[in-house]
Amino acid sequence: MLTVRKSLDRGYADHGWLKSRHSFSFAEYYDPKHMGWGNLRVINEDRIATGTGFGTHGHRDMEIISYVLSGELAHKDTMGNSTVIPPGDVQRMSAGSGVQHSEFNHAATETHFFQIWIEPGAKSIAPGYEQKRFATAEKRGRLRLVASPDGANGSVTIHADASLYAGLFDGVESAALTLNPQRKCYVHLVRGEVRANGVSLAAGDAALIEGETQLTLDGAREAEVLVFELAP
Repeated sequence: MLTVRKSLDRGYADHGWLKSRHSFSFAEYYDPKHMGWGNLRVINEDRIATGTGFGTHGHRDMEIISYVLSGELAHKDTMGNSTVIPPGDVQRMSAGSGVQHSEFNHAATETHFFQIWIEPGAKSIAPGYEQKRFATAEKRGRLRLVASPDGANGSVTIHADASLYAGLFDGVESAALTLNPQRKCYVHLVRGEVRANGVSLAAGDAALIEGETQLTLDGAREAEVLVFELAP
């Protein structure tokens, strides 16, 4: 079964310095029908104005992934990390037993990125951080594994029963992913157009999939796609 969640059906918050679309209930946006999908808890599409950002704040027991589309994100945390996340990089922060961090946009233009939270497999683990670059060529016309429980194929390691793929598709480019029908799959179209199992998606749309044995992506037009394979 495949269910489409349209882009404009997401929650929306405009804080001036931050504009955010919420795929699932978050902060002041609450929708009991959209609390998450499997162990995927948050997908926020954030746009941060230049010279602003998230001040130091804390998290516990969550795997947090940042995926930057444009601009850059400056990260600092109480583990001693001080980095910049440009487009093409995937950052994973394991909040575990507790961590404080900040994320700022020091770039000359708006920073556009996805903030993703996945529920961990165990609580109170040691906090951790990882950041890796995935070149455009690695994602061109295929689903590139960028996060997984075991760091397979050079992906970042998340302490959760989930895998994240990223892909770029246009024209005749297509990809297929074998699915376990006992698990869940979530497809988020970052930009462009694509078909997921024959169903058309536009930028910002998502496909919530369960009980299927395969995901097929085709019919793309300048598409960037995130695909999650998730615990039920």
